Amino acid sequence: MADPAVSAAPEPRRVLLKLSGEALMGENEYGIDPGVVREIASQVADAASDGTQVAIVVGGGNIFRGLAASARGMDRSTGDYMGMLATVMNGLAMQDALEQVGHPTRVMSAIAMNEICEPYIRRRAVRHLEKGRVVVMVAGTGNPYFTTDTAATLRAVEVHAQVILKATRVDGVYDADPETHPNAQRFSQIGYTELLSNRLQALDATAVSLAMDNEMPIVVFDMTVPGNIARAVRGERIGTLISGEETR
Repeated sequence: MADPAVSAAPEPRRVLLKLSGEALMGENEYGIDPGVVREIASQVADAASDGTQVAIVVGGGNIFRGLAASARGMDRSTGDYMGMLATVMNGLAMQDALEQVGHPTRVMSAIAMNEICEPYIRRRAVRHLEKGRVVVMVAGTGNPYFTTDTAATLRAVEVHAQVILKATRVDGVYDADPETHPNAQRFSQIGYTELLSNRLQALDATAVSLAMDNEMPIVVFDMTVPGNIARAVRGERIGTLISGEETR
């Protein structure tokens, strides 16, 4: 019989890192910058090697945007499916970079393409995480009209992640666009309802509502600062925390 005086080991930290497709193109106008991908992979691998379980949802805006194509006359569903395929290319690039730095990785797709990656199955994804593998989740939700922000929130809830880490090019959520409003104030923490009511463009409304319904905290941080991805994955306080309460 186990000694009741001996406490159970704490649950490992499990996070979902949301990377935009634009994050992978570096200073290029489109496509994938291998150097940027390697740098992201190195930081993720370092943090994951410390025991943190890491899932990644990657966007495809560096290659194709369904919404932009729709605005030019393409059928929205067709454009969104093409965008989902773009996320698969980004996911494979991330897998390659992670494995080059020695960290085991699995790509799981919401659209079946068995020759190049596994189908997304929730229990299998959780098992990969428990074995210390980084799981890169691609093809969004597998459905048109949903952004990869929403896909990231859905997957985080499904695999019981403790937090969503949204890597961006700004250092948090502001009360106005900091690029056009020099006096914009950054929130250290903001509530879901406040974010929605003020229509702050940190995430789309569907993703925020899903996070709020499931009490899933979101951290928005600047991935361009060296080492910030590793800091966020390890749980250091950076950027803006989106949760149930608001503070400046």
